[in-house]
Amino acid sequence: MDLRLDDQARRRLTLVLAGTLVVAGWTTLLLGKFDSGVRLGLNGDRVVVDQVIPGSIAAQYGLQEGMVVTQLQGVTLIEMPHYIDPDPAMPSPDPITGETPPYIPTIEPSTPQPVQLDPALLTSLLSRPPTQLSAVQPWDIDVKFLESPVGEISLYDDGLDGVRLTMPVFAFGVILLVLLAWWLASGRAGESVRGMAGSLALATAAPFLVRPILATYSLPLVILGGLLIVAAMIPLAIALLERIRDPQDQRLVGYGTLGCILAAGALFVVTAINGPWYAEGITQWVVVAAIPLLPGLAAAGPIDRRSTDGAPPARASRRLLESAEYAVVGATPAIALASDGPPYTPFPLLAWFVLVLLAGRFTIRPLARIATRATLQRDLVVAATEAERARVAADIHDDALQELTLLVHRLDAAGDTEGADIARTVSDRLRAICGDLRLPILDDLGVGPALDWLVLRIEKIAGGEVKLERADGTRPPPDVELAFFRVAQEALSNAVKHGNPPILVRYATTPGGASLSIDDAGPGIDPDATTTTDRTGHFGLLNMQQRAEAIGAILDVRRWPSGGTHVALDWRAS
Repeated sequence: MDLRLDDQARRRLTLVLAGTLVVAGWTTLLLGKFDSGVRLGLNGDRVVVDQVIPGSIAAQYGLQEGMVVTQLQGVTLIEMPHYIDPDPAMPSPDPITGETPPYIPTIEPSTPQPVQLDPALLTSLLSRPPTQLSAVQPWDIDVKFLESPVGEISLYDDGLDGVRLTMPVFAFGVILLVLLAWWLASGRAGESVRGMAGSLALATAAPFLVRPILATYSLPLVILGGLLIVAAMIPLAIALLERIRDPQDQRLVGYGTLGCILAAGALFVVTAINGPWYAEGITQWVVVAAIPLLPGLAAAGPIDRRSTDGAPPARASRRLLESAEYAVVGATPAIALASDGPPYTPFPLLAWFVLVLLAGRFTIRPLARIATRATLQRDLVVAATEAERARVAADIHDDALQELTLLVHRLDAAGDTEGADIARTVSDRLRAICGDLRLPILDDLGVGPALDWLVLRIEKIAGGEVKLERADGTRPPPDVELAFFRVAQEALSNAVKHGNPPILVRYATTPGGASLSIDDAGPGIDPDATTTTDRTGHFGLLNMQQRAEAIGAILDVRRWPSGGTHVALDWRAS
C-alpha cells in the first residue's frame, strides 16, 4: 500500500492538522458547553425526560425517556419521601435497666409531593441545558415509600463547567507540541528523527489537545475529537512507512496501517453513538496506538545478523541506532494515549521521556558517537578521493593531452600518418580517462546528461543494448549528483564485467528526492556479497555503499529470482 507523501506535502499536512487541533481545542474552551444528552418537556404539571441521546452521559447513567424529574439544577420539583431524625442526639440509656430506647426515624412526606414553583422559574429551568437533575420512573410517584423503594437516578455536573476544567490538559498539549517539535528539529534526538519532528510532536500532543472537545460529551464533537486523534497519527505513520527498507514489507505494513486507521475511526463513531462497552477503552487505545507503532517497528527491524555481524562497526552501530530511534518514535504516541486517562496526568509520558533520555545517555549516545566519527572519516575519504581525481584529471588535461595534441600536429606536418593515428588514439584514451575522473558535463548539466554520455560509452563495450530512461526535471544538490553518477558508473562497470545485456538504467528526480536503478540480464550477484564486502574484496560494492551513506540515501543491491542483478539508489530531500 503506497501511503507515501513527499516531505513538503507531509509537512503541510502536519501543520494543517496541528493548527486544526489547537484552534478546535481553544474554541471549545471558549464556547463549548457540557451536553448531558437529556431533552426535557412538560407532561401536565410534571417535568419529564422527553429524549435521551444514545451514547450520551445521561444514557450511560441509566436515564430513560418518560422518567419524571424530581430535581433540576438544584431546585426541587417533587419532594420525595426521606428519613428525618426525630432528635439529632442519640437517646440516653434507661438509668435502671441500662437499655437504650429504639431509634425510630420518621419519613416525610409519606408519598411524593409536587412543589409549587413560580412559572417563570420553571420556564427558566427548562430553557437551559440540564446538567444537574434527578429522575424516577412514573410509577414511583404513585406508591408509598415503605411499599417499594424508589429507584432515583441522578445526573450531576460539577457546576464549574467540566469543559473549562480541561484547560490545564490543553495547555500541556500546546506546550508539548511546541517544545517537542523544537527539540526534535534541533537534531538533539538524532538525525534520523529530525525529519519527523513535527509529525511526532503532533501525534504525541493530540490526545491532550482534543480533551476539551471530548469533555463536552456532545455527540458530534466527541466524534470529531476521536477522528482528529486518528488523523494526527497519519503523518507520523507515513514518515515511518517511508523508512521501511524492503518494498514488500512497506506494502504489507501500509495495508495494516490503513486498516488500523479505518478501524480506529469506526470505533470512535460507533462508541460515540451507542455508548461505551466492555473493554472499549483498551480496544481504542490498541487500535489508535498501532497506527504509528506498526510502521515504527517495521522500520526498526528485525535486524539481520548478516547485515551487522560482518559489517564495519560504524555501519552496524548506525543501523542499531536507527532501529532504536524508529522503535521509540513509533511507541511514543501509545504512551501519550495511555497518559490521557483519568486523572489526565502527564506523568506516564514524562516518565517515558526520562527513560528514553537515560537510555540515550548510556547506550544510544555512545553508538551515535561511533557513527558520527565514522561518517566524518568517510566523508573526508570521499572528499580526498574526489579532490585527487580532479587533480589527476587536471594534470592529464593540462600536461599530457597538450603535449599529445602538439605531437599530433607535428606528425601530421611530417607526413607520419601512422604515428599521428597512434597519438590520436592515446589522446582519445586519455580524454576518456579524464571523463571518468571528473566529468565537466556533470557539473554543467547534471546527472541526466552525464548518464546519457556514460550509457553511450558503455554500450560500445557491452556487446548489447544499454538503455537509459530519464525523468529528471529537478537537479539535486551537487554532492547528491556526484554520488548518483559514481554509483551508476560502478554499477554499469559491474554489469559489463559480470552480467549480460540488455542493461536498463532508470533515473528520475522530483522536488522531494531522486532515484536510480540499473538492471542487467546476467546470472545475478551472490546474495551474501553486499554484507561481506570488506572480507571478500568487493570494493566496488563497498564504494557504492559509502557513496549512498554519505548523502543519506538507501542502496539496494540484490539478485532477481529469475537472474540478473538489480542496483537501486533512493534519496529523499531532508
